[in-house]
Amino acid sequence: MASEDLPAHSASVALRRGLVLPLLLLAAWEAGSHSGLVNPQFLPPLEKVGRVAWQELASGELPYALAASLKRDLLGFALGAGIGIVAGLLLGLSRIADRIFTTWFNGLKQIALLAWIPLISLWFGFDEAAKIVFIALAAAIPVILNTIEGVRSTSTKLRDVGEVFRFNRLQLVRSLYLPAATPSILTGLHLGLIYAWLATIGAEYFMAAGPGIGGLIISGRERFEMALVMLGIVVVGLVGFAVDRSASWIEHRLVRWRTA
Repeated sequence: MASEDLPAHSASVALRRGLVLPLLLLAAWEAGSHSGLVNPQFLPPLEKVGRVAWQELASGELPYALAASLKRDLLGFALGAGIGIVAGLLLGLSRIADRIFTTWFNGLKQIALLAWIPLISLWFGFDEAAKIVFIALAAAIPVILNTIEGVRSTSTKLRDVGEVFRFNRLQLVRSLYLPAATPSILTGLHLGLIYAWLATIGAEYFMAAGPGIGGLIISGRERFEMALVMLGIVVVGLVGFAVDRSASWIEHRLVRWRTA
């Protein structure tokens, strides 16, 4: 096997191993629903969830809800990522900003994200704007942390090069710090995508009801249609898995391209 095929083979093996536990859980789910060990009203069999999924697809409700959640997720992530990179550069490059804000930031990041919902709702209302702000907050934190780490780990040799060429601050950021911090920033963006998706479901569930996968789960809960609830949970997991794998693939490609 060629050396360039080894990473792809390793990823394939890791993927197959990663599917073992979900498949075992699905088998246990099906067995429990049909054996009477679990009340099927609380844990409906897979075929019932499949029928509900088909009905929701045929009616257009599931695609509409998924599109609403993904739109909300991407808007919040874009806002949070942009703020996170700028804030991370500021804290990583400016000693004054570091002294003033880093201690506060380290304290605020310890607060559970869900604890911000009442405050965000008071400031931004109970509709779409509040949800996007909440998602942006979730995405921004890992981006800020990883951007700071990437900037501060820039090699002293590169800084010396900047001094030799007499780069101004903008040139230093554009030509030295950003390229050196790119792998760390990409890691932060990867984590930000994952956190943004989790925050999307949390925002839809705990804030004002509206279109989205979270709203679909709430609707199933209120009507005691557990098949619809389980469908929403499965969709959340599948989208989260797809987001993680896509972000990993993009991160790997970009880092490999920069180091080629």
